[in-house]
Amino acid sequence: MRVIDFHNHFYPPAYLDELRAGRSSVRLTTDEESNPVLHYPGDYNVAVPGHRDIAYRDGVLAHQGVDTQVLTFTTPGTHVETPARAVELARLVNDAFAAIARERGSRFTALATLPLNDPPASARELRRAMTELGLRGAMLFSNVNGVALADPRYQPLYRAANELDAVLHIHPTAPVGVEAMTDYWLMPLVGFPFDTTLAAAKLVFSGVVEKYPRISWVLSHLGGAIPYLAERLDRGYHAFRDCRAHLGRPPSEYLKRFYYDTVNFDPGALRLAIEFAGAEHLLAGSDYPHQIGSIPSMLSSLRGLPILERDKAAILGGNAARLLRL
Repeated sequence: MRVIDFHNHFYPPAYLDELRAGRSSVRLTTDEESNPVLHYPGDYNVAVPGHRDIAYRDGVLAHQGVDTQVLTFTTPGTHVETPARAVELARLVNDAFAAIARERGSRFTALATLPLNDPPASARELRRAMTELGLRGAMLFSNVNGVALADPRYQPLYRAANELDAVLHIHPTAPVGVEAMTDYWLMPLVGFPFDTTLAAAKLVFSGVVEKYPRISWVLSHLGGAIPYLAERLDRGYHAFRDCRAHLGRPPSEYLKRFYYDTVNFDPGALRLAIEFAGAEHLLAGSDYPHQIGSIPSMLSSLRGLPILERDKAAILGGNAARLLRL
């Protein structure tokens, strides 16, 4: 079975060089093991070798039996910069991703990162990434400096994405109200999946998903709580007039068309997502090389599911290959 890891993260060395030079609002230090540490409001990331050394990462994938990874950027994203600087850094990251995909054959492809604090520029960069660099879409953060993805300012981006048949992968970031999540790592453990849930629900209820039907939406971390809460969203649709204002059908009918990456390694949660959206809408994901990610857990959780072998093959790689036209 071909294995395609849809959810993982990479910092191109050229991006880290920009941080070292001080040409960013992100502060960079070095830990005792010589790893770069990226500091930004409310969080930090330690860029271990897998985050920044593509040859090292290639060896890890070969050893663990992953055929292809879909590279994406990660927090803090370029939208923490000034709009003009965000554009420059997004272009730099996307050029680096495209070069890796060219140089390393079938091992890597990528989704673009966008300067999301400048929506018209994001539309232009998505178009460039897809038409000139050969990428199939982009990763969006679940909010942009506190602004919801359903905000009308993002209409230019969604018009372009719809025209291009883009894949848009929603990845969480620090949610509004993060002040309540500063201990026990509650921001990534609880805040992240619920910000994904909130972003997806708002995109559906606002009519964005209905208005732009050619966009393929992917939700991180098994959709947060979407498979669990979809029935409640449907009840809201029937109970509250404003929940029906922009929709022609209950929200679950739209959400079942989304894709869900499997960065939730609990078998019961995986079975719930399969029951909700179908095996054809799940995409293997590891969250490599974050501390909370694991390629072995991704593989063992999926291979152990009591489902048909053809469904396992689809989740492990077939669905991603179809979605990304690999």
